[in-house]
Amino acid sequence: MLLSMAVFTLLDTAGKYAQFTLDTFTSVFGRYAVALAITCVIILTSKGDAPLNTAHPVMQVLRGLLLVASTWCNFLAMKHLSLTTTSAIFFTIPLMVCALSALVLGEHVGPRRWMAVLVGFAGVLIIMRPGSMDFHWAMLLSLCASFAGALYNIATRRVGGHDRAETSLFYVGLFGTLAATLPLPWHWQMPQGFEWLLVLIMGMAGAGGHLMLIQAHRLAPASLLAPFIYTQIVWMTLASIIVFNQWPDATTLLGATIVVAAGIYVWHRERVRAVTSTSAI
Repeated sequence: MLLSMAVFTLLDTAGKYAQFTLDTFTSVFGRYAVALAITCVIILTSKGDAPLNTAHPVMQVLRGLLLVASTWCNFLAMKHLSLTTTSAIFFTIPLMVCALSALVLGEHVGPRRWMAVLVGFAGVLIIMRPGSMDFHWAMLLSLCASFAGALYNIATRRVGGHDRAETSLFYVGLFGTLAATLPLPWHWQMPQGFEWLLVLIMGMAGAGGHLMLIQAHRLAPASLLAPFIYTQIVWMTLASIIVFNQWPDATTLLGATIVVAAGIYVWHRERVRAVTSTSAI
């Protein structure tokens, strides 16, 4: 899990760097096309029968569309914002998943978790500072990326217990790539020189990061792994400083701390409820 967070940071760093010279939609297409090619190799070499069979074809299509939508918004936001800012806002995903699990899945969310969600979004307002000179419209794109990412997580819950991991990875790559081709007639730009390397890094990091996540969840329960997601803020901040010379300000760090603390508290309450439910049984 720790390594996957570092690899996803490499994906975002390469994505932001590529956009200095390469069109955003071309970058997104390259990221998914390379990841799909890698996944096809995994499928062809995997053991077992019918690796492409899925019990939830519609949900797999939806997952691919949601993830590519999240990537589009995230890449467009990174073009204008620091990696620290985009990652801090992106960490609202666990808070959104908590809220959406109550609204969409009908799961019970107690008052403590609802309070943590509200506190977390207060942290987002501190980061965004709406109405001030520091507010940038691209922050709204980061929120959209987080919302699409949260819906993607909800959809993944629906298929996780039925489809194989490599099957889900393949369909996300397939439908993500197909969706990423739609803007290309207006935005295609042939990569040149170093841009090809950046596209390869994005695709390899995207496929590799998700494979590491899958393997981590095979070895340990999600409730144990969840807090390690927040280590990415460290890698993103370092990449922002070292690669782009963009230092986070104190207000952004304060808001990010609140968002992370709220997310960890939601995780803690979910673990407490899980233990209580098990004890009752």
